[in-house]
Amino acid sequence: MPVRVRAAPSPTGKLHVGNIRSFTLNWLFAHKQGGQFILRIDDTDTARSTPAFEDAIRTDLAWLGFAWDETYKQSERFAAYDRARDALIAAGLLYPAYDTEEDLERKRRIAQATGRAPIYDRAALALTDAQRAAFEAEGRRPHWRFKLSGARVEWTDLIRGPQSVDTASLSDPVLIREDGAYLYTLPSVVDDADIAITHIIRGEDHVTNTGVQIEIFRALGGEPPIFAHHPLMVGADGEGLSKRLGSLSIESLRADGYEPLAIAAHLAKIGTSDPVAAAASLDALAADLAFDKISRAPARFDVEELKRVNAETLHTMDYDRAQARLAALGADHGEAFWNAVRANLVFFADVLDWARVVQGPIQPLIADAAFADAAAALLPSGPYDAAAWGSFIDAVKAKTGAKGKALFMPLRQALTGRDHGHDMAALFALIGPEKARARLTGTAA
Repeated sequence: MPVRVRAAPSPTGKLHVGNIRSFTLNWLFAHKQGGQFILRIDDTDTARSTPAFEDAIRTDLAWLGFAWDETYKQSERFAAYDRARDALIAAGLLYPAYDTEEDLERKRRIAQATGRAPIYDRAALALTDAQRAAFEAEGRRPHWRFKLSGARVEWTDLIRGPQSVDTASLSDPVLIREDGAYLYTLPSVVDDADIAITHIIRGEDHVTNTGVQIEIFRALGGEPPIFAHHPLMVGADGEGLSKRLGSLSIESLRADGYEPLAIAAHLAKIGTSDPVAAAASLDALAADLAFDKISRAPARFDVEELKRVNAETLHTMDYDRAQARLAALGADHGEAFWNAVRANLVFFADVLDWARVVQGPIQPLIADAAFADAAAALLPSGPYDAAAWGSFIDAVKAKTGAKGKALFMPLRQALTGRDHGHDMAALFALIGPEKARARLTGTAA
């Protein structure tokens, strides 16, 4: 059976790095296995779900390069959930409970005071028809709970290895609220069964929920998928990311200039035994993916490390991939220019600064006018090639006696207006004789 995985975002907010790490692992796994990546829009929360957020999800996934093969929307599948509901009720596995929040809180306090786990006592199962009718008459509406077996549910997790959940230690989960709205668990199981999902790759905060879902799969006559639960992410300081997710949305990272491939590479490699480094392509990332490389420790998301990976991604980007973007910025000055400046870029837009260095205008930094004038007089005639800088330096050194930093720094400052940057041999060839002479003599920028 072909591998089928899914990303299941809720269109109630923006995608952030926490969502995308799971989606990255799912997409890479499917791609490596020659399988399919399914987009499931979890929009059962009709009050909070918006078309704008749904459009943003699609935009973010497409920008990252995570093409999907099929799309499903939960808001269009309520009939399927109703059928599953009715089947579970008929089997005696979904039962109405009329306990109020006050009732449940009182029971929790009593359980804690007597040293017992705060597990739901299934009092609703003992209600008579008359008692249920009385609750209905006074306006109470039930929530619906799934009756767990009380057995130990076991599975082999692709990341965590053998796992088990003792359902006797859990409260029967609420699958349907008092207002009739489905909570996450039942629609998710129904969808995964109906659309033939073979693998569920998600955060380890779902491990206990997996035990419950496996029982629901089997109660509905299906076989559960294979599960893989990865550790959650923390910040560079080891703290959770929840307070920072707004600034770590994919939309904000895109606006800040991060490359989609850099984001994917960083998220795929953190928390693994592989070095966190730039990747040549999503194909290369997929080829590297192996669940046995994923550590059991939390994965550290470090913005500074992402910035380094972003820079590495640009440093290896060839001109063919960069050309259209250079043209869009008005900075396409040819392959030689790109190859000269890419090694010092952190973000793609930084190329504009170096385009100005080459094309002008700039403000030359001249601390010693006599030295600069002497150098100007020694400029070779053009056009310049990669060897021109070496010849020029030798001539200035022989004429002035300057060497080392005293030789290189004033020339760099006068010619580029900066005291650091790219290899001067490549820049010198791009600047050319006319601009070089004007900058050294201070007659034009």
